[in-house]
Amino acid sequence: MRRNGTANITIAHLLGISRQAVSRGLQNMDEKVDTALRDMAIANQILIEKINSEQGILLGRSIPFNTAAIIFVSSKHGVQVWYEHDGDCDSCQRYNECIELLWDYASEIGIKIKKIAHPTAMAEELFSKVKEIMR
Repeated sequence: MRRNGTANITIAHLLGISRQAVSRGLQNMDEKVDTALRDMAIANQILIEKINSEQGILLGRSIPFNTAAIIFVSSKHGVQVWYEHDGDCDSCQRYNECIELLWDYASEIGIKIKKIAHPTAMAEELFSKVKEIMR
């Protein structure tokens, strides 16, 4: 609800709990998301540049691949790591999975992307907009 801009007081009313309980719950969630993002960065050897725990986004740079990386939390797909690269999407077995993941994630965070049948182009558009959010 918070990703959609719903105010804490509205969340409290919808859930039938106090605004303070919502604030505490969101603070606990932010801490867990921050930890998950940092742990994933360490596991994937990604130098951290920026983190937004509320949105569940980490921007960084992969040490072994020497390229930009983004780690994000998707409610449908869990924690994901994407590297900036020119993919050979047409021959990839995960073609449909990548398109679904990108559409789902864009929808979750309220970003509109063009309907392109090429996951690399979709990822470039999506993550350039995500980087704008992070400024």
